[in-house]
Amino acid sequence: MKWAPVDAADIGHDVILFDGDCVLCSQGAHFVHHRDKGMRFKFAAIQSPYGRQLARRFGIDADAPETYAVVMGGRAYFRSDASIRVLTALPGFGWAAALRVFPRPLRDAVYDLIARNRYQWFGRRDQCWAGDPQFRARIVETP
Repeated sequence: MKWAPVDAADIGHDVILFDGDCVLCSQGAHFVHHRDKGMRFKFAAIQSPYGRQLARRFGIDADAPETYAVVMGGRAYFRSDASIRVLTALPGFGWAAALRVFPRPLRDAVYDLIARNRYQWFGRRDQCWAGDPQFRARIVETP
């Protein structure tokens, strides 16, 4: 399966690889940043040098990404699996683990529908919006 979890133990930190041009994706990264009180996650825009390196490694087209990725505990996850893992890692969102009751093909079909239409529905930026200094400090731009 193309988007099955893969080993990423050598990365050494938990990182969310997101489309920095996508308004929805950027807002998602900020959503995590504001709730991740333990500062577990770092962030990498897919358009950055580090983001492109990770995208290439995971088989994501950095110029037309179909998915985002999250590296957690030495494994990389994609699509709905990534979303559920990130949510369940945040305080107060343990309930999101219940979403795994839905079969992955169904979850990923919903994910893909949103991913295909994200620019039309939510908009697109000319460049990644980093926001506040605390968020910028968590962004990894170079390997």
